[in-house]
Amino acid sequence: MKRYLKYIPDLMAVFMAVIFLDSLRFKFTDHPNTQEIFGRLDGWAGTLGAAGLFGHTGLFSQYVIGAIELLAATLLLVGLHPRFKHLQAGGALAGLLVMTGAVSFHLFTPLGIDPNSDGAGLFIAACTNLTFAALLLGLFRRTALVELLRRLARTLQPFDGPAPDRV
Repeated sequence: MKRYLKYIPDLMAVFMAVIFLDSLRFKFTDHPNTQEIFGRLDGWAGTLGAAGLFGHTGLFSQYVIGAIELLAATLLLVGLHPRFKHLQAGGALAGLLVMTGAVSFHLFTPLGIDPNSDGAGLFIAACTNLTFAALLLGLFRRTALVELLRRLARTLQPFDGPAPDRV
């Protein structure tokens, strides 16, 4: 039984990636359900003085959110390879961020938990992905997340040494 338990994090990552990739066909094709959801969110944001925030060219448009979900799915799947587990942590982090927003907007805006009248399927998928992302980061990929952050810090650190020789 124990030998099968080691596959749980990767199965969670694949599940998350499938959910993210499946949602792209709605976001990137401007599906009527996506128009309804982002339109409702944009209307709500407009009442707060932030009209256009969720519109087609807004900071949180369906295309921006879809791109983050595509990035998360890619990192989660590439992270299945043992050498790239740190990327899986990055995908889980991106998923955690975008799903925290999704669940929050379902709960705390006029969007509600069942905007598509699908039995709250979209909300349940968001909650599941949020839970899996938190478990991946907090329980299974904590060391990989630290490694990813260490690599990012090293990459972003300014170079103080002599200029490299140009060939």
